[in-house]
Amino acid sequence: MSYVQFIPKPPVIDGGDPGVFVQGTHDPAALVERSGVWIHSAGSAILQQQNYRLYTCDKWLWMIIDEGGAVFQSKEDEFELGKGECVVIPPGMDGCGLKNAKDARVLWLTIDGPLSSDFLRQMNALSDVPAKQGTLPSQVLLSRQIVQVLVRHTGTGDASYQLGQLLWGLLAAHSGQSVAMSATLSHEIARVVDTLRACQYKDSFSLADMAAISRMPVETFRKRFSAELGIPPLAYLQFLKMERAKTLLRGGLNVKQTGVEIGMPDPYHFSKQFKHVVGMSPTAYLKHVGASGRD
Repeated sequence: MSYVQFIPKPPVIDGGDPGVFVQGTHDPAALVERSGVWIHSAGSAILQQQNYRLYTCDKWLWMIIDEGGAVFQSKEDEFELGKGECVVIPPGMDGCGLKNAKDARVLWLTIDGPLSSDFLRQMNALSDVPAKQGTLPSQVLLSRQIVQVLVRHTGTGDASYQLGQLLWGLLAAHSGQSVAMSATLSHEIARVVDTLRACQYKDSFSLADMAAISRMPVETFRKRFSAELGIPPLAYLQFLKMERAKTLLRGGLNVKQTGVEIGMPDPYHFSKQFKHVVGMSPTAYLKHVGASGRD
């Protein structure tokens, strides 16, 4: 039986073809298992129906829209997911589904181990309910590679160390470390990434500010940054500001204090940007992370 299942809901179309599905499971090597967190399973789906019931599992589920779009539904909420966007689903979550999903390509992976909650906490993805998660292009690329590697080596530990490296790459990219779309960032772009990280995303750098740090003309910098990281510079900064905001909210700061700390002193503007990226307001986020999401 499939570990994660997409079951079409009526009305069915195009003869009822549910789609194309591939997936595999991972038996971690002993050293990887002793690390406390590993990828348990992963797969991809090309969906041919509009609506699906989603049968999840007893592991944390990370699901990304790789192409197209869909509306994610749960007992608590529903929200749109576009290309490159992600939802993280807690273990054993019933009542989930997708609608308007025809022609969407979905990537997913499940995370196991005694430290899996700690890993998700560091990713700002630990929540009592399914929640939209900000995702960088480099993380989407890493997720594709995870699926490809695991499907080729399903049921074995032959690729344990490669899968472990890819999993930790997801966390490194999330924390603003220099994970490029290929191997490493150029010195000029890494200088900008490190500068943004050093101020903990409190400063609001303009495109010209970042170009000056890289010592390149603005348009040259913009193209180089987008090529190396797969995302425009200002969008990258916005993503990491919101991830920093989630950490601060979990740490006990209120909405106004958090906005100030990431350079958005207007609470309305901060809340609007937070909801756009995270899929819920800061107040709703605090409600859902609850005690389990706090450090």
